[in-house]
Amino acid sequence: MTRAPAERTVRGVRVPALLYGTAWKEERTADLVRAALGQGFRGIDTANQRRHYFEAAVGEAVAGAIADGVVARDDLFLQTKFTYTAGQDHRLPYDPRAPLGEQVRQSLASSLEHLRTDHVDSFLLHGPSRRDGLGPADEEVWRAMEDLQRAGQTRLIGISNVTAGQLAELQARAAVKPAFVQNRCYARDGWDREVRAFCRAHEIVYQGFSLLTANTRELALPAVRAVVARTAQDGRSMGPVVFRFAVQLGMVPLTGTSSEAHMREDLACLDLELSEPDLRTIETAGVRN
Repeated sequence: MTRAPAERTVRGVRVPALLYGTAWKEERTADLVRAALGQGFRGIDTANQRRHYFEAAVGEAVAGAIADGVVARDDLFLQTKFTYTAGQDHRLPYDPRAPLGEQVRQSLASSLEHLRTDHVDSFLLHGPSRRDGLGPADEEVWRAMEDLQRAGQTRLIGISNVTAGQLAELQARAAVKPAFVQNRCYARDGWDREVRAFCRAHEIVYQGFSLLTANTRELALPAVRAVVARTAQDGRSMGPVVFRFAVQLGMVPLTGTSSEAHMREDLACLDLELSEPDLRTIETAGVRN
């Protein structure tokens, strides 16, 4: 059996094979992040968007784990995001009257304070300003993100919730090319096949989220269940098999589980191996023609 590597190097930055996602955890955020670090996660994904994330609690957990010797800052991959006002509630991390570039700078400064660090490892645009194509706002925001990378406040930059067309536009216009794309990943679309193909062609690392929750119908298909029965260490755990599938496709998957048992199971995906036929079974499950 071939063991999957626990991390990869992306433009000089070590990136863990799996990330722990911190959305929608509210008052449990600090305890769950601390638990994830204790179980062995070294990549933490958050956002400066109080509507869905409690970034300051992420920083509390990280600082506590570092103080207790559980982990060192240099061993961590910390990723946060800039979110436009349309995706925020009233608890904004920047002055909405400020120019967009200044909003980006204020947002990251706030994130660094929340996370108790002088830099993050990755800073993402949480999503373009419009549904189709990129607008002037996106160009202004990306330029500010490029400046922050040059200043050392983030080591890499990327974008989330993006179409293949938007990604191609960004790749063509950007002075600093995106290192990451983070998308919700649907089995019915070939697990975001078009965007993943663009990422492969341009050496962009694809991060996939909602791999389980967005695909309950497809993952319940008998053929997929049969793969799980053959592959999972207990013959029934779907999560590790799907995350191993994602790793073998070249993704960095996110898991946001609130169960310590599932945290251990999800990390154990690195001990599994899917055959090519089993990989194809999951990759084509429920795909629309």
